[in-house]
Amino acid sequence: MTLEELPGDHRTAGRYGPGAGRMEQAGDALEEVLSKALSQRSLTLGVYEAAKLLNVDPDNVVLCLLAADEEEAGDAALQIHFTLIQAFCCENDINILRVSNPARLAQLLLPATGPEPPADLHCVLVTNPHASQWKDPALSQLMCFCRESRYMDQWVPVINLPER
Repeated sequence: MTLEELPGDHRTAGRYGPGAGRMEQAGDALEEVLSKALSQRSLTLGVYEAAKLLNVDPDNVVLCLLAADEEEAGDAALQIHFTLIQAFCCENDINILRVSNPARLAQLLLPATGPEPPADLHCVLVTNPHASQWKDPALSQLMCFCRESRYMDQWVPVINLPER
């Protein structure tokens, strides 16, 4: 028996197990956070833009999202960027999530792009424009999800945004 197979493990109960329900709740919370951040213009999109912001003002970043599909998982340059961003975020106590379906992330952040080439969504930073955002229940839920994941030795938890 492995640690993941322990009876009553909260990571394996719920609709598909408790881990699945927890992940769905986190996915819904992430959608809400992204929607609010988009309307408040507190998002930074792209690996290079994120690196610039992290270098200048890391204290204002509350969440880092890293997104790559299966094809891009073998991109060595992208994985090096992800590793460096993850290390910087860990060093500066910035919560990190990996998004497993970048197409859904693009739908949320770029709803009306049309045939234009999509923006770089491999890295998305959510900044804290106002102190009131810290009181946002969806953001609090995501921060708890990240903290609980770290307790389970998942330093960069993978989250699946729900399809709509």
